[in-house]
Amino acid sequence: MISFIIALAVLLIGYFTYGKLTEKIFGPDDRKTPAVEINDGVDCMPVKTWKALLIQLLNIAGTGPIFGALMGACFGPVVFLWIVFGSILGGAVHDYMSGMISSRHRGASIAELSGIYLGKPALYAMRVFSILLLLLTGTVFVTSPASLIAMLTPGFLGNTFWIIVILLYYVAATLLPIDKVIGKLYPVFGVILIVMAVSIAGAMIVLPQYTIPEVSLADLHPDGLPVWPFMFITVACGAISGFHATQSPMMAKCITSEKAGRKVFYGAMIIESVIALVWAAAGVAFYGSTKMLGDALSEVGQSGAVYEISKTMLGNAGGILAIIGVVVCPITSGDTAFRSARLILAEWTGLEQKKIKNRLIITIPLLAAGAVLTQLDFNVLWRYFSWSNQTLAMISLWVATAYLVFNGKKIASLITALPAAFMSAVSVTYILMAPEGFKQSAVIGYPAGIVFAAVLLVIYFVMCTKKVHLKGQVRG
Repeated sequence: MISFIIALAVLLIGYFTYGKLTEKIFGPDDRKTPAVEINDGVDCMPVKTWKALLIQLLNIAGTGPIFGALMGACFGPVVFLWIVFGSILGGAVHDYMSGMISSRHRGASIAELSGIYLGKPALYAMRVFSILLLLLTGTVFVTSPASLIAMLTPGFLGNTFWIIVILLYYVAATLLPIDKVIGKLYPVFGVILIVMAVSIAGAMIVLPQYTIPEVSLADLHPDGLPVWPFMFITVACGAISGFHATQSPMMAKCITSEKAGRKVFYGAMIIESVIALVWAAAGVAFYGSTKMLGDALSEVGQSGAVYEISKTMLGNAGGILAIIGVVVCPITSGDTAFRSARLILAEWTGLEQKKIKNRLIITIPLLAAGAVLTQLDFNVLWRYFSWSNQTLAMISLWVATAYLVFNGKKIASLITALPAAFMSAVSVTYILMAPEGFKQSAVIGYPAGIVFAAVLLVIYFVMCTKKVHLKGQVRG
């Protein structure tokens, strides 16, 4: 339990120290944000900072820090280290930079920012990659809540029925101005997600039958999966997530001051990591071992495990919180995934989004594609989502690095270049070794990942020695 308490404290300290350093390096000022400068009444609209923080939390979180943390806990308490330091040094920096750079480019998507700072090939690749990731995300967060609701409702209201209901809700959330659905519901559900985590943490600390294991570097995965690189892909949202780079521009369009960025972007990621830390600890504390946790995840799934833990620890109130958490929270990530995809396609096609007709032209095909993907196996979808997620995080961090270099902050750009190189090694090693990838051994995967990261670092250092600029595009 001591490790768990220290980990929570380190996350909090990280916000006030490393978060402050990240903010200082970026240098927020008093320029007008898109919410003030554009204010189109649909996507760019002023939102109070506290509300923007809770919306950002729901945008990036959903059940990601719960499901990913439970699966990551199968590796043992070593996962605490990745959640804490991955978030402070990587994930929160990633979210802050992607949100703030977007704000300086009129709320541009990560795809557009990739084109500006990494070149035209990156623009086209990231457009396709981002939309595919968002489709996978939206689909994952349709199937998981639909299957749970189907288990809790009469038999004639089956899986397909609830998938249709959720997709119809997505139509509304994707089309309507951000203050109509997202702005009203998300702050409420953000509070529920936090209350759920605080309640579980309190139960683990107070109730004597639960023991949170201390941090150890031992790999305790019941299937023998190596910590590197599998744990770093599995946890995803609780430590660092490329999906967040597609979500941060939504709030970049809504913050009324750049100086609110640390609270909204860095702060939301730290809160998400606290939630992930709680659920990683709860997984092992509740089931007693990584083997029993792994068995539970295989038998009842992530949603079932969340329900068992919450209901047993917190009683009926916990059961209700669990149902809300694993039903509502993924839906609130799925709808913003489709909304973000709409915005990226709008940038790509040049279709102005103030008119609802133009929003419909993009939204209907997107949701139709999501409906088709719901027919695929959820576990397969999740694995591809996880790898795509961390690969996008790698690219987003390199975009942020290029931004800092082009703005003359070459030494300071190490704050993004080092986690970018780390995630580069993770991403390549994983896809080479994973069952859904190339199925290579560690003998090939480990050196290839290290070499790939080293090559990118060399290119980065070479760029830092040159005088570089982008005509008329950098908005530092």
